[in-house]
Amino acid sequence: MLKEKITFAGFPPCSDLKQIRADIAIIGIPYGVSYRDDVLPVCALAPDSIRRESVRFPKDLYAWDFDLDACLSSFNDITIMDCGDVDGKQGNPKGNQAKAAEAIKRILNAGAVPVVLGGDDSIPIPVLRAYEGSSSFHLLQFDAHIDWRDEVDGVRDGYSSTMRRASELSCVERIIQVGMRGVGSAQEREYRDCLAYGATIITSREIMMSGIKGIQKHLPKGVNCFITLDYDVLDPSVMPAVEAPTPGGLNYVSLIDLIQWVVENTRIIGACLVEFAPERDLHNLGAVTAMRVVWNMIGCLAKSMSHKSLS
Repeated sequence: MLKEKITFAGFPPCSDLKQIRADIAIIGIPYGVSYRDDVLPVCALAPDSIRRESVRFPKDLYAWDFDLDACLSSFNDITIMDCGDVDGKQGNPKGNQAKAAEAIKRILNAGAVPVVLGGDDSIPIPVLRAYEGSSSFHLLQFDAHIDWRDEVDGVRDGYSSTMRRASELSCVERIIQVGMRGVGSAQEREYRDCLAYGATIITSREIMMSGIKGIQKHLPKGVNCFITLDYDVLDPSVMPAVEAPTPGGLNYVSLIDLIQWVVENTRIIGACLVEFAPERDLHNLGAVTAMRVVWNMIGCLAKSMSHKSLS
């Protein structure tokens, strides 16, 4: 089912999800639902690229990390494994979704928290569907776009419909959307549908002005929370390698500060990081940034889990 790869940061591999024994399970899902089957999705190579960047300096795992205020290797009471990539293929949307959902279900059944490396922004749809029947949770989206299109040329599970499909799930209690700016991914009717559902939209400008306070009042402490992050939430100056770069995005420090606060103050049940497009990178800047965001997500999770196990 899974193709073995270089593992993220050199963490131990798990090639058989039936045998997984981990607190945090990294898994790549390169293929989702594309709008064009005749063109290779520009984000399909992202999991490979992010993993390669994570081991470019192998000793970094044991080096002091000023973002985490610790070494990533410090949390040796927490087991982190890399499960490789779900074996999908271009032009098989239903098959890709089924394999992705099944992989996430296996990780959840093993008691691990999945950290998903996409792939485009259709990837969170089958991932979130895997949670149906579980306890309800708050869905926190970091993105430049609200992704509330009901369909695009007859395709209902593509990357412009992610949050619309999420709103249909009984396990999603509340949707909070952070980083919106510019135009794209929605007409006025989709924006009105988003508000009618009750989603909270926090623009990039609001976060720049108020920082973490911008989300604190909308995300109660202690709730179950799933994070889905589209790399275009970041400004193109630090993340140029996305499908729709838009000026005015969050800077790197603001984003990891937000992630750290959310992880420390809620119960994270999973995370998806999507829409890094390696072929559109400039001077490897996007790969470095994407890897560091994943690194911080995993590090914050491990740190939080370690502290809770000791308390």
